[in-house]
Amino acid sequence: MNTAHADAVLYFVNPGYLPSASRRTREVFDPATLERIGVIPLCDKADVDAAIAVADAARIEWRAFDGRARGRLLHEVAETIEQSVEHGLEVACLMGAETGRSFSDAMAELAGCARVFRHYAELASEESNDVLSSLRSLTLQHRHYEPYGISVHILGVSQPLLLMCRTVAASLAAGNSCIVKPAETAALCTLKFMEYFRGLPSGLVSCLPGDGLTAQLLVQSAATHVVAFSGGAAAASAVAVTCAELMKPCVIETGCSAPVIVSRHALLDVAAACAVTAAFRLGGQTCTSAKRFFVVDEVHDPFVERFAEGVRALRTGYSRGYSEIGPLVSEEARKKVIGLVEDALAKGATRVCGGQIPADHPIGWFYEPTLLTELSDDMDIYHEECFGPVAAVRRVRHFDEALELANSSPCKQGAVLFSGDLAEAITAADRLEAGLIWVNNPLIYNEALTVDGWTLSGLGSDVGLCGLNAFRRSKTVFINHPAREWQC
Repeated sequence: MNTAHADAVLYFVNPGYLPSASRRTREVFDPATLERIGVIPLCDKADVDAAIAVADAARIEWRAFDGRARGRLLHEVAETIEQSVEHGLEVACLMGAETGRSFSDAMAELAGCARVFRHYAELASEESNDVLSSLRSLTLQHRHYEPYGISVHILGVSQPLLLMCRTVAASLAAGNSCIVKPAETAALCTLKFMEYFRGLPSGLVSCLPGDGLTAQLLVQSAATHVVAFSGGAAAASAVAVTCAELMKPCVIETGCSAPVIVSRHALLDVAAACAVTAAFRLGGQTCTSAKRFFVVDEVHDPFVERFAEGVRALRTGYSRGYSEIGPLVSEEARKKVIGLVEDALAKGATRVCGGQIPADHPIGWFYEPTLLTELSDDMDIYHEECFGPVAAVRRVRHFDEALELANSSPCKQGAVLFSGDLAEAITAADRLEAGLIWVNNPLIYNEALTVDGWTLSGLGSDVGLCGLNAFRRSKTVFINHPAREWQC
């Protein structure tokens, strides 16, 4: 079957769709309207085994391609994403219907996917071996890289296509075949995205919708060789433990609410405008959303005033309309956000704006963009990720206290500073404990710069050359020719 249909129970093995053998399915609903938009299979062992068998054959063929050939084909994937306008519209509309993302955000994510494939296409094309100097004559010594084999990619709902491409493109560039297990709440758009891979060898990329059992089967299989995971902390821990028991390499990225410091030297208009975007972009449902703000006392009130003005201007609505804030991805997600806000209010937080289900959107999993102040460390929202449109502000006495509090989180993927003082910027870059540090602009991203997981935010490296190396291993070779007994 060559095309996907939302009501067909299918999975994808390049270049087409196949009927699932599983009797388990999950209906998919639009989180804005609660209308049924399709059904996905929850792939079981038969589907997993079939996909692995095809991927195993494909990896042998793909490994024989040199780096330039792999790079050329990855450039073609990027070009297909950029030029297939009609298909891109279908993918973006499906993403909006499944996740509540705005159409413009979905199209921007697709553009980011193309850039990622171009970046790894260049890295693949630059593939080289190291020739080592020899201390013995007549001995050739060199090191080269080889793929692991089959990579498994388990994804969350945060930027589901972009995060998939970051690891899939790296793995393909390294010479592996890939099996994707998408988020249950983003499976239809991920399946549709798979059609961009049709120019690659048969079986090289597969997509198996499913649940925790599907992921478990893929990770535990002796026929898969490396795992990339993006998602919640509990599932991340389970995947890491399983990989450790099997001595299987893994790259893990989990959720993290980035702390933000607003210094007395900050340009408040800039800080407030950037804060609105950093906290509420994609409805606050990203792994680096800014949620905890530490604001120095002397600028606290004017910053909050400007911040609140920007939050109140955000429009709540449907993915197909003119809005900045869509629904949360599920009822469970909204219940979690409501619980965190109510706990904070009960423990002394002040609601500046929001904090309610919007009256003009009684249907769907909408929640008003919310700003809280008087944040304290006894509140659940201080310690737990709030995956939704909520930001909380804590007043601090000085810059050093802000640094200390920003570092108090066990999850340290990113951190932000707003300051016009260069000395503070340098100090923050040195003392903030996170893999990503932004000063005065939390929206900058570079596909070539590596992102490392810190503490509970993840394991391994993502993006850049280190991201490529996560999906390949080195082999060092010594050749003594002709053989001489005295050299053995």
